[in-house]
Amino acid sequence: MFSIVNFLISLIIGALAGWIAGQIMHVSGGWLKNMILGIVGGAVGGFLLGLIGISGSGVIGNIIVSVIGACILIAVARKLG
Repeated sequence: MFSIVNFLISLIIGALAGWIAGQIMHVSGGWLKNMILGIVGGAVGGFLLGLIGISGSGVIGNIIVSVIGACILIAVARKLG
């Protein structure tokens, strides 16, 4: 069931993860770009890490998975562009 609180928490986690990934990969961008990067990174990270049997649990685990996914997205974008 949709919950506005869970949605807001996901946005905050996505924004934080995108910002952390941007700092790690030395990417500049606005808060919206970082939020999108973190949210999409969470999906990518969850999928890729799930393939090898790793999953994030709790807020910290979700942030870590999102950061890993966002870093992968940045690296792929750099190779393609």
